[in-house]
Amino acid sequence: MSRKSKKPRQDGRINAEAPSRKDILSLLEDRGRPLQRRDIVERLNVVSDDSREILRRRLRAMERDGQLVKNRRNAYGLPAKMDLVAGRISAHKDGYGFVMPDDGETDLYLSPRQMRSVLHGDRVLASVIGIDNRGRREGAVREILERAHERVVGRFVEESGIALVVPDDPRINQDILVAVKDTFGAQPGQVVVAEILQQPGERQPPVGKIVEILGKSGAPGMATEIAIRNLDLPHEWPEGVEAEAAAFGDEVTEAMHQGRRDLRDLPLVTIDGADARDFDDAVYAQRRNNGWRLVVAIADVSSYVKPGSLLDKEAIRRATSVYFPGRVIPMLPEALSNGLCSLKPDVDRLCVVCDMSINESGVVVRARFDTAVMRSQARLTYEQVWDWLVSGKSEIRPGTKAVSASLKDLYGLYKAFRRARTKRGAIDFESTEVQFLFDERGAVADIIPYERNDAHMIIEECMITANVEAANFLIRQKLPAPFRAHEPPQPDRLESLEQFLRGLGIRVPWKSRPEPRDFENIVQQIKGRDDQPLIMAVLLRAQSLASYQAANTGHFGLALKAYSHFTSPIRRYPDLLVHRAIHFVTEQHGNKGYPWSKEQMDKMCEQCSHRSRRAEEAERDVNDRLKAYFMEQHIGDVFKGLVTGVTSFGLFVELSQNHVSGLVHITSLPNDYYHFDPVVHRLTGDRTGKVYQLAQKVQVKVMAVNLDERKIDFEMVR
Repeated sequence: MSRKSKKPRQDGRINAEAPSRKDILSLLEDRGRPLQRRDIVERLNVVSDDSREILRRRLRAMERDGQLVKNRRNAYGLPAKMDLVAGRISAHKDGYGFVMPDDGETDLYLSPRQMRSVLHGDRVLASVIGIDNRGRREGAVREILERAHERVVGRFVEESGIALVVPDDPRINQDILVAVKDTFGAQPGQVVVAEILQQPGERQPPVGKIVEILGKSGAPGMATEIAIRNLDLPHEWPEGVEAEAAAFGDEVTEAMHQGRRDLRDLPLVTIDGADARDFDDAVYAQRRNNGWRLVVAIADVSSYVKPGSLLDKEAIRRATSVYFPGRVIPMLPEALSNGLCSLKPDVDRLCVVCDMSINESGVVVRARFDTAVMRSQARLTYEQVWDWLVSGKSEIRPGTKAVSASLKDLYGLYKAFRRARTKRGAIDFESTEVQFLFDERGAVADIIPYERNDAHMIIEECMITANVEAANFLIRQKLPAPFRAHEPPQPDRLESLEQFLRGLGIRVPWKSRPEPRDFENIVQQIKGRDDQPLIMAVLLRAQSLASYQAANTGHFGLALKAYSHFTSPIRRYPDLLVHRAIHFVTEQHGNKGYPWSKEQMDKMCEQCSHRSRRAEEAERDVNDRLKAYFMEQHIGDVFKGLVTGVTSFGLFVELSQNHVSGLVHITSLPNDYYHFDPVVHRLTGDRTGKVYQLAQKVQVKVMAVNLDERKIDFEMVR
């Protein structure tokens, strides 16, 4: 099969055809032995110089990704045929680690000696060398495919003429050596960023130089700065990105209205938190004889962020906005996220609208998607809307008759949605969130529970409904686009959950494979119990992680056959991809010539899922640090709490006042020998018969706080 040669592109990339990765893997599988590049060229009939160059680069990329291995004879082979496992390193602070295989097989244990040449997160090829004394597959690192860390955040230490950076992340269990000339003027104890000049090897530790000094550990804002760098979150705009965003100006021109529905007279409003600045969704409802009309208008980001632009490249690199207490790292520059794309009141804005007819049962009977221009008639907060609904006043603000009528109809529609949700058996999780209050210096002054009300639920149900209709639209058009997939819980998690529930005397409603309504049944069983927040947290932990996929597999938690993310394109890249698909169909009146293949969409979905989880990890890390900073101010204070975990080494207690968790070590319990029963989650004193068990109310004193490890130690008061 001959392949055509094409000319180099203007951007320096070669525009030529060459064998795909699938072609190469199939060839090696068929031949049954490693092949050198010239053999691959010959057997796949790669003719032109440009195609050969593409093949050379592709082979190198496949080697880097662990799909191929080059042996000492410079021949490419399949790792599986060489008994090699490609995977990512998961390190433990005590020195050992694991290879987590890409194919989902059982992890390989790596001894501390094997871990000397790698750091947490590195991708490697490893071989199985035996079974250890605990029955685990034991591995050896054969090749390092990708280094996870170019820079490391840590505490600067200088002792006896030796300079070190002790990594903040306990999973990076090797200190970074720093030459005295490369310390950048850092002082002992400061938090710094070290660039790794020499990665670790079997006989030498990593070597680096300090490139940034963040400041004193525990200083206001330091928690966020550390998390940003630890998780390598993009937080600075590359050259040209902000200018590209600013070039659109700050107004929607008349020319941009062409070909769009004009919804400027419709009383659409935004309802968000009091501190929100990017308003990407607006709603309107109208009661009708046989149900409701619901309009969900979403900021039309895709009209500004075009594929291949600087804005687009940076948006997918970030994939999501990251929300920290008191700070946001946006996916898009402020000129768009808080400016031209934000649905501010009393200004024209471009939007993509989902216009729905909904029956008395809360079921969508008709929906259409359009591009439109709108003008929000009010920026409202959840608290304002809820207070007004409770008050019974006729208007939420003087002179807002149409807006107020829409809000009342939205509340009626919400009740229909809730009935439909209950009927289909969706899980109604109620997770406990906290809000951090800061003083004038930026330090944590207090931590208080964040209360949700029906105004939050109104918007949540409207967004879920629009997301479902977007998913149905994509399915009808047969377009590869991101679906939000949520699988049922895995068997091992179900087994642990069943033991936990039975230990608390809660009936497990399923026999083998649960349905969403089974979990909702448990939620209803536990309402009003003192341990309800604990049980809800355990139910949540038992769930599978949601992810983005280019094929629809349904959403278990919401009990939906199809689900996507359509409603937040300012802060989530998958939503932007969904908008592009809708634009393509509404503008082209079909799906022919769609520019993204399923393979390309799969890759973008995987990237978005990874970066979404990275953002969640960063947010969780900052919250844990801020809780530790706050509790350091309360050493010696006594709090009421609930036992949320029982182990052989002690009790985990969550404080009722602020939902901060800490450990009561077994040595801090009254003097006795304690026996641990893992089935009923209980510690029992041998001499006294004293029992400590899950969900027990206790009083504890704060004894110590380890800021570096974000650990809080309690002592039982009674």
